[in-house]
Amino acid sequence: MEALRAPNGCPWDREQTHASLKKTLVEECYETLEAIDLGDDQALKEELGDLLLHVVFHSQIAAESRRFNLDDVINHIIYKLTARHPHVFEPYPELGAETQRMDARTTDEVLANWEALKAKEKKERTSAMDGLPKGLPALMRAQKMQERAARLGFDWPDTAPIIDKIQEELDEWRAEWRAGHRENMEEELGDLLFSAVNLARALKMDSESLMNAAADKFEKRFRLMETSLKTRGKTLKDCSLDEMEDEWQKAKRKKKGSG
Repeated sequence: MEALRAPNGCPWDREQTHASLKKTLVEECYETLEAIDLGDDQALKEELGDLLLHVVFHSQIAAESRRFNLDDVINHIIYKLTARHPHVFEPYPELGAETQRMDARTTDEVLANWEALKAKEKKERTSAMDGLPKGLPALMRAQKMQERAARLGFDWPDTAPIIDKIQEELDEWRAEWRAGHRENMEEELGDLLFSAVNLARALKMDSESLMNAAADKFEKRFRLMETSLKTRGKTLKDCSLDEMEDEWQKAKRKKKGSG
């Protein structure tokens, strides 16, 4: 990367900045997630390499202006892993870790310790919500917010009241819909989605994964509809709503039948 960024290196690489690489970095993250979902080891190996390239790329850009370099990035994660896992590692004073040995026998205890240590390290934070990137996918951001609140005791006692809350939000949306208040409809629909995320979290499910799975299911069924119609020389534009519904039900049955 240093050679690529050198004066006699690659013009494209020399022009890149932290900001110009943002979009590609996000794309590489999603391509990595897709490789994991597909269980494709070869693709995962390649995508992890692409992610590593971004770490090296950003580190090299920073090194050129003497802000930090790749060694600093690696040393920081070593410090964080040791400092945040006092139930595994002894304190490392040479890394600046001031933690003491802590016990953690369950995942919940590990997460509680992690949040407490983060709060100690980042004393400037005034809220448990500080540090959550606004650029996260909306479902993921909502679930992370709820998880942080739950660790502080702000949580439903079980799933039953969450289900009641979902029904309450649906009723409130329906009332705004009947009144024709579009702005209020948008707000209530957002509340409904947020409550659905809360139910997923309470059931120890990942809302982002659930939505992706639902989208994948819809895509597969939609493609089956298109294929079925194509064999008959038709497209969706040629069909009535009743015909579309019939094809959709056929696609559902076909997909279920294939497992």
